[in-house]
Amino acid sequence: MRNDRMAIGYLEDATVRVGELKRLFEMKRFNVVIREAQEGVELALKAALRWVGVEPAKVHDVSEILLGEQDRFPRFFRDEIVRLAEISRKLARERGRSFYGDEEGGIPASELYSDSDALEAIDDAQFVLQLCRELISSKPGG
Repeated sequence: MRNDRMAIGYLEDATVRVGELKRLFEMKRFNVVIREAQEGVELALKAALRWVGVEPAKVHDVSEILLGEQDRFPRFFRDEIVRLAEISRKLARERGRSFYGDEEGGIPASELYSDSDALEAIDDAQFVLQLCRELISSKPGG
């Protein structure tokens, strides 16, 4: 069952998170960029799943769900589904580290990421958000 209101709400929240990434980058809070990019990607992809009638699981990485449900999406979105899944998987793996750091090594999260890591996360998040916006602005089932 589709839930367009929830999908749009998730997309709006994703837009806020992704919109903050440049400011966080300028503050050199690269770990926070990673964390916010992950949350933005998660919300945008869950919006896309809801848009096509899939209730997303309460997990941070929706890559397997995307791949399993790819036939529900229009061609332009399906053409990028592998890349979307890779981005989801990659950022979800960094979710805890970007927040808590390397607890075993005693390294704070702020020391784990470089500017290039943050720029890659920004590019990935912007790509995901743009594609999900395009999906949600298209006709249902289109």
